[in-house]
Amino acid sequence: MNTDVTDLDATVSIVQSLAVSRQGSYICLSNVHMCMEVLDSLNFRSMVNGADMVVPDGRPIFWAQKLLGASEATQVRGQEIMYTLCKISGEKRLNIGLYGGSSDIVLEKVVKALKKSCPGIRLSYVYAPPFRALTVDEDKSVVRTINDAEVNILFVGLGCPKQERWMAAHKGRLSCVMIGVGAAFDFIAGSKRQAPLWMQKLGLEWLFRLLSEPRRLWKRYLKQNPRFIYHFACQWLFGKKYL
Repeated sequence: MNTDVTDLDATVSIVQSLAVSRQGSYICLSNVHMCMEVLDSLNFRSMVNGADMVVPDGRPIFWAQKLLGASEATQVRGQEIMYTLCKISGEKRLNIGLYGGSSDIVLEKVVKALKKSCPGIRLSYVYAPPFRALTVDEDKSVVRTINDAEVNILFVGLGCPKQERWMAAHKGRLSCVMIGVGAAFDFIAGSKRQAPLWMQKLGLEWLFRLLSEPRRLWKRYLKQNPRFIYHFACQWLFGKKYL
């Protein structure tokens, strides 16, 4: 997985440039789960590495960058990117769109929270798609509605790897920059609890989420975290090449 060494200001600046270009682009927010999905699937690898930017959202990814020699590396959390862009959307005249969320109710709470914390936000599109795959006609309608709403920045909250596949498939059809934000909608809505700051700084956010949703997440974390440590050690200590 190719991952950019960046910071919040640089990331926001790049997003703004992509947003006004109206060319269609997408940004992936990388973590351990995404890294292992990339390792296991050549098809998914091409989607992630084909993104306009791959941001180190997960703390282990940022630590890995540091250990590999990128002394200027920083962690850039998806929610920070989202809040920053929403706050400046009015001033910069950037239309914001939201696609995803676990339900209409969750998305309504996200809209309410964003309007409260980001006065002046330009929110031009909001849609919580069904869990099933959209029909061809439904998908065409979604694309048409997003473009008609003149969305500049579309936050996509479908979870990894579904959101990355969706963004890659729609890059040539949407004239906005898409950012896959995973569970950010649920965190903003308050339907899922966030790890305390001290756990985030220690890289233990995965543990907090595992304890919060053990049935859904135990396979992911107990399988993928040890694999990440093993493969990263092979790269860092022995110089193994993966790309």
